[in-house]
Order: sequence, then C-alpha cells, then structure tokens
Amino acid sequence: MAPKVKDGDIVFSFSGKWVSWAHTIVAYCAFLGALITGVFLHYYKIVENEYYGYPQEWFPSVSATIGDRYPERSVFQVFIAMTSGPRFALVFLFYILTARPETVLPKFVFGVGIFRTLTCGGWTYVTSTDDHGWHDIFMISYLVATLPWTLGCIALSPRANPAALKWRKRIASAFFGTLVPLVYYFIQHKVHKVAGAYTTYAFFEWALILLDVGFDAVTVLDFEGFELIVRDVQGASRGKSQQVADAVIEKEKGKPIAHAFGSGFSMVEAVDAAADVYNGVRFFNKQHRCPSNAA
Repeated sequence: MAPKVKDGDIVFSFSGKWVSWAHTIVAYCAFLGALITGVFLHYYKIVENEYYGYPQEWFPSVSATIGDRYPERSVFQVFIAMTSGPRFALVFLFYILTARPETVLPKFVFGVGIFRTLTCGGWTYVTSTDDHGWHDIFMISYLVATLPWTLGCIALSPRANPAALKWRKRIASAFFGTLVPLVYYFIQHKVHKVAGAYTTYAFFEWALILLDVGFDAVTVLDFEGFELIVRDVQGASRGKSQQVADAVIEKEKGKPIAHAFGSGFSMVEAVDAAADVYNGVRFFNKQHRCPSNAA
C-alpha cells in the first residue's frame, strides 16, 4: 500500500534524470579537470615514472594525475566532493526503482553501491603520496566491488526499459574487456620495464574511468519516470506575499474563476472604489467627532 501523501505546497520539483546528469557531469569534470590542470602545469613531472620519462612516456596515468601534485589533486578532490551527493541519491533511487519484497538482491546491490561510494572517497582523499598502502586497499576494494555492482545492476535493470539494459551490457562488456590489455601493459611496464608501456597502460586506465562513470550514466534512462518533489507541509516557506495571495483567493473563492482572476481594469470601477473609500473615511471621522460635540 502506497504511503499517504501529506497536503502542502510544492516548493520545488525536478525530474529524477537530473540526478544522473549531475553525477555524470561532475564526475567527468573531476577527472578531466585534473588532467587538463596537470598537463598545463606539471606535464613532464606527471608523465614520468620510476623507469622512464618524456619522450618515452608522454601521457599521464590516472593515479599520477589525481594524486601526485597540487593543484590538480585539489581540483579532483573538490569535484569528487560535489559528486558525492548525486552519487548517494543515484544509488538510493536505483534501489527504489528495483526494490521487490520477494528478493534481497536489490538490498545487496544497494549496500554494494554505498560501499563503492565510500571506498571511492578513500582512494580520493588518501592519495598514493600520503599512504600508498591504504590508497591501494581502497582502490582494490572499489574495483572488486565494481563486479557485483555491475552484474547486479544488469540483473535488476527493468525489462520494460530495453534501451537501458542494452547500454548497460555494452558498457560492462567494454569495461571488463579493457581489463585484459590493462593488466598486460602493466606487466610490461612493471616486470619487463618496456619503454612506453606505461603510456599505453594509462590510456586503458583512463578508458576504465570513462566507462565506469558512463555505466552509471545509463540511469538517466531509468529515472525519467521519477519526479522528486519538495513539499512544504507546515507552511514554513510561505512568506507575506503568499499569505496576501491566499487571503485574496479566500475572499474570491465563491466567485467564478473567470470573474475572480480574469476581470480587466476599468476606470469607472476605479472611480467608484475611490468614492467608496472617501465616503467611508468621512463617515468614520464623523462618528468619532459626534461624542465630543455632544459633551
């Protein structure tokens, strides 16, 4: 049984798809903003690794871009902080969309989504420069949780929205397919110390980021049917102008709508109203003068 909706003025409302758009845009701004800032300010430093530098290595990895230097690290952290609100809202709305009383899978996916969000904050604010061990723990936890999150979202994707299911499968396939060359080139760099291997690895690493955010962006198609409403049930947001408007409506509620709100301005009516006011003032003053004259 649906919960009873309290009466009250609608202060603000918007489509649920804007939660997804906000999450997608701000998340991309975090990574791309850090990349652009780093390339302009510290290009030669962020492309350098423990074995090679420019020109053998000429494109920075994600970790070198977002965690090594100021101000690109700060740019990334500020935008990720802005992403957290839409991120939690996205996970919650997807749970509302898919929750069913006969299954625990939506609750499990919801928990995984919250866990991924928290671990994202972990590797964002504990950089590899601050504490390499904890940074890796948070990052690995995030990547491990990505598997049940992705598969769970695909399993719970509403069959009434085939476009969303199609895009989730395509992006998930590309994401997991990218892991193979990513691991290969990381081994080439770390074990065999091949010049330029880390740059190729960096491209696949950035592809994972774009695909990861893009997978959650598919919720735009899911949330189009949602409308989020802020409803004032106590009248706390209603100012004097609203109270005056309510008084006018209360006075005119017995009249037809066209008469109450659709009547035009008339000079004759204005003169009559002014005359009524003048006569009323004179009558009021006369009543107050009569007792003193009698005395």
